Amino acid sequence: MPPRFLIFGGGSIGAVIAYLLSQSIPPSDIIVVCRSNYDVISKHGFTINSTTWGSNLHVQPTVVKSVTEAAQHASNGFAYACITAKAVSDSSTRHAELLKPAISRQTTIVLMQNGIGIEAPYKAVFGDNAIASAVLYTPCTQTAPGVYSHTLLTQIFVGTYPAVDTPEHKASIARLVELLTKGGASATHDDDVQLARWKKLLINGSENPICALSRLRDAAFFRTDPGAEGFMRDVMVELAHIARKMGYDCIDEEVVDQQLGLLTSREMPGVEPSMMADALAGQQMEVECIIGNAMRMAHRMDVAVPRVEALYYLAKALNVSFLQNGVGSP
Repeated sequence: MPPRFLIFGGGSIGAVIAYLLSQSIPPSDIIVVCRSNYDVISKHGFTINSTTWGSNLHVQPTVVKSVTEAAQHASNGFAYACITAKAVSDSSTRHAELLKPAISRQTTIVLMQNGIGIEAPYKAVFGDNAIASAVLYTPCTQTAPGVYSHTLLTQIFVGTYPAVDTPEHKASIARLVELLTKGGASATHDDDVQLARWKKLLINGSENPICALSRLRDAAFFRTDPGAEGFMRDVMVELAHIARKMGYDCIDEEVVDQQLGLLTSREMPGVEPSMMADALAGQQMEVECIIGNAMRMAHRMDVAVPRVEALYYLAKALNVSFLQNGVGSP
């Protein structure tokens, strides 16, 4: 009997994960909690146009409006609960609490959100469950309601939280990696996935706020001034310094240059990162998990990060402005 999956969040990442799983699991066993796009996805499902997997790929999962409704489709509980909704709430435990009706002791909780330091609230609420942290390089944007464009990268890194865990929890994550690989991803089971999170944060913590605040895609930003690329790199260097203070000594200048190279190699107009997409829509951005948590880690260790601080305070103020204008409620 195939494992039953809960996907909490019907956006771009939710669409990609639903597609990958549907290659080996019946869509009826993939339950997706959608909110603003419930009507579209419940009627038409997800359609993905990918430069890697192919065009007009369609998957029609079971779509529900709430976790409570999702629980009614899994009387014996879910094997996996994939959290793909953006972490925009000021309450770090909000999503964890919302999941309770659908989580059994056998459920592996898979965090597929951006940022750093996002796992502890879930461990606090679900202390006996396997917690998986996943880092995705699967650039995907919505081009029309329920229609998504995916390009080039298919890498997914998955590991337990904490890194040292039981054999049973490790086996559950190995099974997840197997399913994602079968679906078409380049999935890897990492012994310590936090290393992958810090590497990804070099991109997320610089590109996302810079593009959101400038309203320019990455390639377009680099062409605004000869110093633009250097500024992006300086932000990455500050984030790498935090990572090294956290014990990840391999996040060095070479890694900074590698990650920056992923951005500078893109052709015009470049990629629209998630925070920019939210800013253009007047929606709340993932400020806290992407740069707020990193900044607070730096403060605790007395690491100077003036550029990260500037981006954080400006991006947070932009979030507040959306709320004051009556849009972008958390």
